[in-house]
Formats: sequence, C-alpha cells, structure tokens
Amino acid sequence: MAVQTNVETKNIMIVGVGGQGTLLTSRILGGITLDAGYDVKLSEVHGMAQRGGSVVTYVRYGSNVAEPIVEEGQADVLIAFERLEALRYAHFLKKGGVLIVNDQRIDPITVVTGAAQYPADILDTLRAKYKVISADASAEALKLGNSRVFNTIIIGMAAAHMDFEKEAWLKVIEKTVPPKTVAINLAAFEVGYDLK
Repeated sequence: MAVQTNVETKNIMIVGVGGQGTLLTSRILGGITLDAGYDVKLSEVHGMAQRGGSVVTYVRYGSNVAEPIVEEGQADVLIAFERLEALRYAHFLKKGGVLIVNDQRIDPITVVTGAAQYPADILDTLRAKYKVISADASAEALKLGNSRVFNTIIIGMAAAHMDFEKEAWLKVIEKTVPPKTVAINLAAFEVGYDLK
C-alpha cells in the first residue's frame, strides 16, 4: 500500500468505561488507517483501569501526524459507548463533526453512591448542539446473541461517517478480532452500518 501524502490529519476519539472494548475498537481503527497507508498515532487515557472507570482513546491519522492527543474542538468523529461519556467529552468535537452514541446508561460511582444524579435527556441536550447518531447498540448485540459485540455495531455506525470502504472495514475486523468471533463481529458491523 502506498503511503498517503498531503492528507489533512483526521481525529477520532473513543470514549467509554472500562470493560466496554475501547482497546479492540482502537485496534480496528488503527488497522484500517494503517492499511490505507496513513501515518497513525494512537493513545489511551484511563481514569480507572478497572471496569467502570472512564477510558478515552485517541486515533489520529493523516500524511504526517506529530502527536497522538486530540485537542478540544478538533475531533472529526467522537465514538461514545455510553450516554454520559458522550456528554462529558462532546466539547472535543469540531464544528461539523459527528457524535456516534451507544444509547446506554452506566451509572458512575458518584451516582451509585448518591453523591450525584445521572443527567436527564442527555441525547436531546447533545442534539441541540451537535450532529448525533445514536442507537441502543447493546440491545442490537443481544439480538445477535452476544452482548459483547455492541462495540462492533458502533464501529459500523461510525464507518458510514469515515473515509474507508465497507470492504476494508470487514477485512480489518476479520484479522483483528479473535478467530472464533469473526462471524458474529462481521454480522455486528453490518447491523451498525445499516443503522447509520
């Protein structure tokens, strides 16, 4: 694959909580951008490494990417695996960027302990300011028989708003996910792609 030249850097952010598969998602995004011949930088930031802590992953690609961190107001695509995480990081979106949201609620420890309340109407609040594509990917994954593939559904939703052919996504997913999960992950991507 020839190296891409004179391509403006694109910025993707993935936000969620520990245990939601942000690492696999970033590996798939990194794989598709590398396969396309881009310079790629990945970076992960963990709040708490265990399940429940906030996790942020940056994927930047272009002709020549200097650093891995996405600045506020610069993300072309923000992928959020949970509503509150979408609200927490929406200010990273650039004007005209797209916010892909899994319509799921996971209470942070402050809500569980009663120290804070989970905000109401998060998606409506976000839609008032941003372009939001949302679906209950967790419910869609259950329909496929495996709740863990909700993140591949989200990738499918995001793929429709990125610069890569559908076939390229399918190839990268096939070589990135564990071999025994290839079929269900490809099916999950197709579901998400159709939800776009």
